[in-house]
Amino acid sequence: METEKIIVDAAASVPFNNNVDYCVGTGRLGLALTEEYLKELKFVQDMIGFSYIRGHGLFSDDVAIYHEYEEDGETKVEYNYTYIDRIFDRFLELGIRPYLELGFMPEQLASGTQTIFYWKGNTTPPKEYKKWTDMVIALLEHLKARYGEKVTEWPIEVWNEPNLPGFWYKADMEEYCKLFKETFQAIKAHDDRFKVGGPAICGVRDAEWIQGFLDFCKREGIRPDTVTRHHYTVEFPERIGHYDYSKLEDSKMRFENLQATRDIVDSYEEFKGLPIHLTEFSTSYTPRGVIHDTNINAAYLARQLSGLGDVNEAYSYWTFGDVFEEQGVQNSLFHGGFGMVASGNIPKPTFWTFYFFKQLKLFSQKCVYRDDNAVIVKGDKGYAGILWNIDEGDKVKEISFELKAENNQENDYTLITKTVDETCCNPLKLWHDLGEPAYPTKEETELIKSAAWPLTSSSVVKVSGVAGSDSADDRNANDNKTSISIPVNKNGVVYFTLTERHFTPDRGYDYDKVVSFH
Repeated sequence: METEKIIVDAAASVPFNNNVDYCVGTGRLGLALTEEYLKELKFVQDMIGFSYIRGHGLFSDDVAIYHEYEEDGETKVEYNYTYIDRIFDRFLELGIRPYLELGFMPEQLASGTQTIFYWKGNTTPPKEYKKWTDMVIALLEHLKARYGEKVTEWPIEVWNEPNLPGFWYKADMEEYCKLFKETFQAIKAHDDRFKVGGPAICGVRDAEWIQGFLDFCKREGIRPDTVTRHHYTVEFPERIGHYDYSKLEDSKMRFENLQATRDIVDSYEEFKGLPIHLTEFSTSYTPRGVIHDTNINAAYLARQLSGLGDVNEAYSYWTFGDVFEEQGVQNSLFHGGFGMVASGNIPKPTFWTFYFFKQLKLFSQKCVYRDDNAVIVKGDKGYAGILWNIDEGDKVKEISFELKAENNQENDYTLITKTVDETCCNPLKLWHDLGEPAYPTKEETELIKSAAWPLTSSSVVKVSGVAGSDSADDRNANDNKTSISIPVNKNGVVYFTLTERHFTPDRGYDYDKVVSFH
């Protein structure tokens, strides 16, 4: 087993912007009317706690906001907020706020019949832009009346992936820029506290679209509040039956692509420093991407989460749960769904990557070490860190720390590790070994869930001051130094804490005797 050495400098201050809990993605908003969806979201919120949630279909017909009717020979419009109130009420009860993606087009307002997905979201421009902006402003007025002025803090994004012809008719950049301008100006005229961003592009011709969008905004005197884009990290998939198999792209190349967007934005004096939001990111970009259910997905995304904050203010994983219908209702429990949680609230390995990064944020904001396979922070209680291993042989991380210990005395520290790898936290394997039941029974679901939790281990680390030296330089060089060794197996992610131990045994209780006397 290969050993890798890490030396941690307690005085170091390493850039690390950990915004893991800012936003998470969801399938279309109408799914929030279902029981399983809400169970999965509650589980994610109880365990991690995201601030915002972003999904498609705010104006799609299943949410039923927009309606036209004929009266006295005139076409009139009315709005129905029954479902959206029910959805947003529940979000807020669960401690998460909407990130408002404005789309898709209500059928009665659409200029064409093109739709996308199993649930037929219309992806054509409005037949009348005034009716579109009226609908947007009416919704914002309703939300402020229902939820208060804090609604103005909810971010807004105009449309989704207009650079792809399936999501925006003919991927027409000129028409999208018109949609953005009309929407942006209407919202700002209504209440300029709202933050409005775009163009929400994904992959294809990304640099061309970002530059074209900013050129348009510059000409029109528009300053978007955020620049939004998506970030997926696999090659084109191979479809076999219901499932998509994709190879991961090189992490360095993907980070360079994100940096290129940052460089384009900053090349404009008017837009330099504008926040970039990745309103979707994952590995595979399909809801049947089998990699989503695996341990390597968890390890690869650990590296992503360690670096996404370098050039992006926010990033939103797509998605929190497997209740999702873009390509139809799922065929099986593990079907390559986007979610970090499978049906029955079974956390996938990737769930724990996000949970660990949230714990790191709660532990401390001061990073003292970061490389391609580790991030370590220091706080008042000691150290915490995440280690990962992307598809390589088993390794041991030997980490050297400076820990508090008085000269000639001994201090104890507690080392806790939580390990997620293919051996100790792999619900996919148990499901496979059971025969891959497409619709597991309650008992099978609970059994699979039992294999979906990290292995927690502990030990006591003793730190001694160095005796027998009269030289202050010698003492400073040697005092309070210790090393710990943590194995990180192939496709593994390990979270650890190293904190001072306060030993307070009860009278007569001897642990060593307890475990050996009998």
